[in-house]
Amino acid sequence: MALGINKGAVLAIALGMGGATAAAGVALAHNEPMPKGPLSPAAKAAHQRHANFEKLGAAFKALNDELRKSDPNVGTVQAQTKTMATLSNALPTWFPRGSGVEARPKSEAKANIWTDAAGFSAKASAAQVQVSRLNQAALSGNMDAVKAQVRPTGAACKACHDVYRQQKD
Repeated sequence: MALGINKGAVLAIALGMGGATAAAGVALAHNEPMPKGPLSPAAKAAHQRHANFEKLGAAFKALNDELRKSDPNVGTVQAQTKTMATLSNALPTWFPRGSGVEARPKSEAKANIWTDAAGFSAKASAAQVQVSRLNQAALSGNMDAVKAQVRPTGAACKACHDVYRQQKD
């Protein structure tokens, strides 16, 4: 990892700064391009999932960066929350069976995503609800409401990561 800082430390710092979330840690994940050549459907899914989480993390980081400004741009905030909502709505489809470490060795998906499908689904749904609330706040144009919704959204992401994501160095 760049600068010799582990993802956990970066996440702790980000959370301590008030507004960054577990999803921002996704942006720090292993930077791995899609391999060339034929891939199995599971490997394609695993690599696409990684790319989607990179996009989700980048949108959350951009949102938090914008919200730290003295006069956040409403259009920028709305664009980031729209991206987050679109991605989070599709999130449950990113985990077909066989798309864990067996399909992508750098995958951070724990096996319990598939053995505890009901629990994973509940956590993913909770995250979707919080992201939807964040997006609705952004659409209202009320930046105070957006700022108030960032923490619950990050907490929902973290709740899923705590159970279903393994940290890789």
